[in-house]
Amino acid sequence: MTAPALPAAMTAIAIPEPGGPEALVPVERPVPAPGPGRILVRVAAAGVNRPDIMQRKGLYPPPPGAPDIPGLEIAGTVAALGEGAGEWKIGDAVCALVSGGGYADYCLAEAGHALPIPEGLTAAEAAALPETAFTVWHNVFERGGLTAGEVLLVHGGASGIGTTAIQLAKAMGARVVVTCGSDDKCIACLKLGADRAINYRTSDFVAEVKAFAGGRGADVILDMIGGDYIERNFEAAAPDGRIVQIAFQNGFKATVDFRRLMLKRLTHTGSTLRSRTDTFKSALAQSVASHVWPLVAAGKLRPVMDSSFPLREAAAAHARMEGSTHIGKIVLLP
Repeated sequence: MTAPALPAAMTAIAIPEPGGPEALVPVERPVPAPGPGRILVRVAAAGVNRPDIMQRKGLYPPPPGAPDIPGLEIAGTVAALGEGAGEWKIGDAVCALVSGGGYADYCLAEAGHALPIPEGLTAAEAAALPETAFTVWHNVFERGGLTAGEVLLVHGGASGIGTTAIQLAKAMGARVVVTCGSDDKCIACLKLGADRAINYRTSDFVAEVKAFAGGRGADVILDMIGGDYIERNFEAAAPDGRIVQIAFQNGFKATVDFRRLMLKRLTHTGSTLRSRTDTFKSALAQSVASHVWPLVAAGKLRPVMDSSFPLREAAAAHARMEGSTHIGKIVLLP
């Protein structure tokens, strides 16, 4: 397929100064050219994630070499190919994990970090997959080692990460408990397949998890909250439990009684994707393609969509996420 002529400029969302949602400003930028091993994607949809908000606030700067434009996951069509871009062809429908630049009409992606859009998914749904699927697969299954029959506790069950974790864990035969901030979110998680949903505003999740698990606690805990949840996770974990940290919405410092770490033989680990090497991300993409994509094709995993906003209204999308009333994923549509 012959590559269509590309425009010289595109609309992108910049952050001239850190601040609130209003800090996101539409600007005109040159359309980037793909270097070796990269593809240029004409963006049809871009996922909105918590790290984007942290970047907007000046608390999560892009890693060296990454664009200053926010946006960590995209879906669209291949518009141009760099040398050595693998099997991709102009016009291929792809979704990709990117280190930045997603909030734009065009975005560069490493060829090895892109996957074909699963059949039956819209571009908006496909854009909601990479960040969550890569994060959940690596942290819950590769780092956390969740297996069939075990209990997974997910904090933030109604988030994009949470709704993906529920579906993946259930597909793998695990039992799932989630915490949420409202009864409506709890109901949504139960409908999605969670075995137990706990409103953390009205119930003690430690006691509830132990009661659900027959007094043992959770075998794997996926935590994006941090703060005082760190010690409470040690309490809620089963013997030989694995706690995987992926964010710190309540702060990254805590006072913890570490005796439980020894007495229960706990493992407390964590990871972040954005700063990992391209080689690691490519290997993870292949693992996701092998283990997660078949579940999408079989209808066992589907992105839960909350809302979509035009690209130029990225500020409204961030305000929606920061309001914490959303259930599932928010996407931008260039």
